[in-house]
Amino acid sequence: MFDFLQGFSYGLFLSCLPWFLIGMLEPRLAVPTEPPRRWQAVVRYWFGVPFMAFVLWLTSLWGGFSPSLAGWVAGLGALAVEIPVERWWRHRSRRRRERRQQAVETAAARQRQAEAERARREAGVAELDPSAPPADADEVVQALCRAKQSLLDAGRADLAEQVDRLYTRYARVLDVLEAKFDRRELTYDRSRAIVVQVGLNAADNLKAMGALAAGVVGIDPAYVRRRLAAKDRRAVADERDALQRRLDLIEDTERRLRELSARNETAMTTLDHAVVVMSRVETHRPQADVAADQALDDLKRFMDKAERYGHKA
Repeated sequence: MFDFLQGFSYGLFLSCLPWFLIGMLEPRLAVPTEPPRRWQAVVRYWFGVPFMAFVLWLTSLWGGFSPSLAGWVAGLGALAVEIPVERWWRHRSRRRRERRQQAVETAAARQRQAEAERARREAGVAELDPSAPPADADEVVQALCRAKQSLLDAGRADLAEQVDRLYTRYARVLDVLEAKFDRRELTYDRSRAIVVQVGLNAADNLKAMGALAAGVVGIDPAYVRRRLAAKDRRAVADERDALQRRLDLIEDTERRLRELSARNETAMTTLDHAVVVMSRVETHRPQADVAADQALDDLKRFMDKAERYGHKA
């Protein structure tokens, strides 16, 4: 046993030089890691494997000094067998990690989707399909469909959800108007015109959000941050300045998107307020003229708020 081990250590030590030269010429043939590097060949065949051979040689000295030929041959061919085996093992381990990571990401995505669907059901949000608008879609709904499609094309599904929430509130206001007032009443026409104006303003904001998101769709912020965080001395100052300007552009775009999104939240609050106000209106009284006057008085506050929002937006 010791004679085989001693011969193996000699053969392993002598095989380091040719594998080192191969690693300097073509690292892919001598280094099983991905991606292969020449410095890895230096560390592996100039320090790592020789040290292992030296330890084996010290261990074999207990059996005296009698290296065997079989040990020599096994040591000379050990690296030729070890490199493809290690490469296969590393590839299999990497694939296993990728599958595990993909499974985790898939499970997380399904969980987020389930939570979003549950929240949408609890909130009563109706999903608007840009490719198939409702048959009775008016100008506001059509504008919302175009805005949602632009956001989806820009890869901002998170912002596109705001379109569904706005569409749900807009449809709810119209339903309340239909239930509370007659189409021939002046109150109905004035209230619906204000609601339409609020919806169009919000649709304009969403359209602007889609244009902003499309402007930076080709910029990868994760890559920019990695390059800026990397301690690479070879990176010239001009490159870092360009990356920093690119990151500033992304951050400025996100800030403007948040501002427009906040305006849309204000519009949705206005529509919610309109639903509450109109739900309190009593229009089914015996005196029709009194009911109309009462409805007009109740809606004055809503119309004033909506008009102020329309001027601000």
